[in-house]
Amino acid sequence: MSGAQIFMAEDLGVSDTQIELLSGAINIYSLVGALLAGWTSDRLGRRLTIVLTNGFFLVGPLIMTLAGGYTALMAGRFISGIGVGYALVIAPIYAAEIAPASSRGLLSSLPEIFINTGVMLSYVSNFAFSALPAHLAWRLMFAAGVVPTVFLAAGVLTMPESPRWLAMKGRLDEAKAVLDRTSDTLAEAEQRLREIEEVVDAGSNGAGGSNGGGGTWNEVATKAGVRRVLATVLALQFFQQASGIDSVVLYGPRVLAMAGVTSNTLLLGLNVLFGVAKAGSILIAMALADRVGRRPLLLVSTGGMTASLLVLGSVFAAFAGAKDDAAVAAVAVAAVVAFVCTFSVGFGPMAWVYSSEILPLRLRGQGAGLGTAMNRVMSGIVTMTFISLYGAITMAGAFYLYAAVAAASFVFIYTCLPETRGRNLEDMEQLFRTK
Repeated sequence: MSGAQIFMAEDLGVSDTQIELLSGAINIYSLVGALLAGWTSDRLGRRLTIVLTNGFFLVGPLIMTLAGGYTALMAGRFISGIGVGYALVIAPIYAAEIAPASSRGLLSSLPEIFINTGVMLSYVSNFAFSALPAHLAWRLMFAAGVVPTVFLAAGVLTMPESPRWLAMKGRLDEAKAVLDRTSDTLAEAEQRLREIEEVVDAGSNGAGGSNGGGGTWNEVATKAGVRRVLATVLALQFFQQASGIDSVVLYGPRVLAMAGVTSNTLLLGLNVLFGVAKAGSILIAMALADRVGRRPLLLVSTGGMTASLLVLGSVFAAFAGAKDDAAVAAVAVAAVVAFVCTFSVGFGPMAWVYSSEILPLRLRGQGAGLGTAMNRVMSGIVTMTFISLYGAITMAGAFYLYAAVAAASFVFIYTCLPETRGRNLEDMEQLFRTK
């Protein structure tokens, strides 16, 4: 959407307001998928839920590719949005539930890694197709999104079901077989199975099991530990998006154009640079998550985000309206690269990793759905208001506002989040007193 919007405006005549709505609405539509994903994954299983998600990711881009106007584009965004909501819930849950503690941080970061790889490849497709006539360029940019669904369809055939879901359904022999394949040792597999059985039994006897009925929400009302976990998940997802990352992801060319970059080819080329920097930083987070821990990465990330947003805001405050000033443009580019790198080295992946780790098994599907809903609502608000926001308070004011949110997130993490590195998922119940 970042690059396609340039050519859609030329070909279809869509307005800035329609661009805002098309860009942000996918996040609001994803609420449908996010809120259904917990229910679906608890009933159909994690694996079949991934198959369903892939179907949405196939149909949505096809509709957008063939769209003849704003209404059809919005229909494609709606179907894709449902897939986004499902994927953002099920991918971290599946990774967390199938991974041993020794590599859970690394494996739970994979969804964020490949999301950012997809962002990078979309920027590459923007650049690659930008020389084509406008009516073809944006269509091929959307059509490229169909390709990954073929690989996922093949890959899902080899994926085992989540052992925790199998245990919740009483299929302990199958759960044991999966744990034997996915644990570092057979002894660890036995221990993981015992811990899962204890948590499943406790949930079945005390809180309504995995059905997410009234017992689940009675726990939220009556247990301080459960309320703390849910509040932590919601706050993390709020801060992750309210700090403005999707404004840069979706409107990067527009931001740099206002910083003095005038060539469309250069704008889309710089977008590729942002994508590479963002995806590369995720690899650093993946390598460090199980070595230095979640908390240090989150603190370094939010501190760096605050500083880079302050620099970017100051560039626009001091040099508003500068045209073809290479020095100003270079500082703006450096600040944007610093922002996406510091976001992706910590807050991007670790918000999902941390959230999926601390939710008790019996609440994980519903809790992850609520966290994803918060994430998508904030992303939708940010992307559907960015053009209007900088029109009202200037580009400098917009980035100063995002900097204030990033600073608040640093304070929240420093004061409220304990370290979870190396703990079994079931140990989290002791740490947060959610038993």
